[in-house]
This record gives sequence, C-alpha cells and structure tokens, in this order.
Amino acid sequence: MTSWPKWNNQTRPAVHIPLGRIGYDESLTVQMAVHRRCLEDDWADTLLTLEHDPVITLGRSSSMDHILASQQELDGLGIVTRPADRGGSVTYHGPGQLVLYAIADLRRHGKDIRRFVTALEQAMLAVLAPLGIDAARNPQRPGLWVGNRKIASIGVAVRHWITRHGLALNVAVNPEHFRTIHPCGLRIETVSIGDFVDKAPSMEALASQLVERMAVELAWTVSHRTPAQLKEALE
Repeated sequence: MTSWPKWNNQTRPAVHIPLGRIGYDESLTVQMAVHRRCLEDDWADTLLTLEHDPVITLGRSSSMDHILASQQELDGLGIVTRPADRGGSVTYHGPGQLVLYAIADLRRHGKDIRRFVTALEQAMLAVLAPLGIDAARNPQRPGLWVGNRKIASIGVAVRHWITRHGLALNVAVNPEHFRTIHPCGLRIETVSIGDFVDKAPSMEALASQLVERMAVELAWTVSHRTPAQLKEALE
C-alpha cells in the first residue's frame, strides 16, 4: 500500500501528482475524491498539475452570452462545455495551458482565502519573472495580466474550508480556441508565455517551478507521487 503523508504542523506536508493530459470530467472526479479524503482524514494538502483536453468551463457568474462560438463550431474544434462550481465566469482550458488544482485545507492556513489566492498569484509571478514577462495583478480583475492582456486565470471553490480548482497559466495555447469566449466574461485579449519568448519551457519544468514556489508561499514540504500511487491511496 502506498504511504501517504499526513498533516502535521511541524513539516506541513503537501503532495504533488502530475496527471499529464486529462479530460475535465476525470480531473473533477479526482479532485472530489481527494477533497473527501482531506475532509475525513489528515491527508496532506494536494497539488494536481495537468493539461486539459479542450474544454470551456462556466463558473458561478457565467452567462451563455460569454460563449461566442456556435455548438457546431465548438464541435468542429473539439471543445466541450462544462459547468464548474468555482468562482468566476467562463474560461477555456486546453493543450498548451498548465493547470494546477490545489486541494488544501484552509483550516491549516488561518481560514484565509485571500492569502491562499495571493499565494497562487505570487507563485505564477515568480515563475514568469525569470522569463522576462512583466505580469501583474489587477485589483479589479482576477488572474494575471501583461498590460491589458490576460496570461493566467484563477478560480477557486471552497467547501468546508477545503479548496478545489486553482489556476491556469497559458504557455502555448491555440489562440483560435480563446476566440470562442469572452474570457471571464470580459472583452479582452489573452496571451501565452510563447508570445514573449523564443521557446517556452516544458510543461514539466514549469509545473515543477510552480509547485516549488507554492511550497515557499505556504511553507509546505512537498513530496511527489505518481497517478498510480494516488489511485491506490484513494482505494
């Protein structure tokens, strides 16, 4: 049986599982299963990094008017739509975008949702800065921005003080897919890391850097497990 770290205040453990490319429905099933274990047990906080198959997700403040493409056009692009119980409006996930879902028990972090969201933002800023990308927060709009163009999204759900969902960082996303929506319900332009550098770092390298920065922000000691080990631990 795979050993799984348990929470303690001395080492503040977290576990990172890279899931690779995965469908949205499957990733949600994994998130929900981990959320239940965190609620029932002293499971370590959990970070899932992945790329999604093309999907438009609609947060709690979404409107169908924010989807610009017809169903026929979406079918032609291989994009599905799914409701999401996170905050925020409509967003797109797909290949070329690094997604980090964090299942963290905020009772261990002062029940401070704002601090947790800030940690997500700070981690991405720390990853982008060495690439020469001058990203910033916008107090009026969630996510990260390069000027008035959006490079990353944040959407978090909290149930029983345990988080789900997280962040999405555009690395080399197909711009045609973003043109099917008003991201976050706004008439804005989106950009990717690849728009600013000759060659974007690999997804694996960026995921590792992002997890390392999250560990700094939340004082985690991170260990790594495989998807197979996660599946075994959940059984």
